[in-house]
Amino acid sequence: MQWVLSMTYLWLKAGHVVFVIFWMAGLFMLPRYFVYHQETAPGSPENALWIDREGKLLKIILWPSMLVVWALGLLLAWHIGAFGQMWFHLKLALVLALSAYHVWLAGYAAALARGERRLSGKALRMLNEVPGIAAALIVILVIVRPF
Repeated sequence: MQWVLSMTYLWLKAGHVVFVIFWMAGLFMLPRYFVYHQETAPGSPENALWIDREGKLLKIILWPSMLVVWALGLLLAWHIGAFGQMWFHLKLALVLALSAYHVWLAGYAAALARGERRLSGKALRMLNEVPGIAAALIVILVIVRPF
């Protein structure tokens, strides 16, 4: 019986890592898409292409990946009893921040689709660093478990 539980855990963990990679890839791509999108003329055919690309990235990759990451991550945390550990609380806070960032990106995509261009390309390039910094901190918390 213990072997079955161990194998289930490893499959959950593998699935979690795979979908984290998908989610992170999308979080890196979408702000870059915004930079290119904002360089197009409003109402142009190229503008419409960027709206379509951003929508597909959100619908096909980002939203499903985030949901699977959350589901598998919570199952893994429950399985190993992580809810009482400080490293997990910090990781959870970072994942909540990344999720909020994801929701903000989706809102910005909707604003771009309406023709609103609130941020500069430079600001969007700076925002593109958020997932990388969060990922580095999360990996340190999970692997090193400093707390």
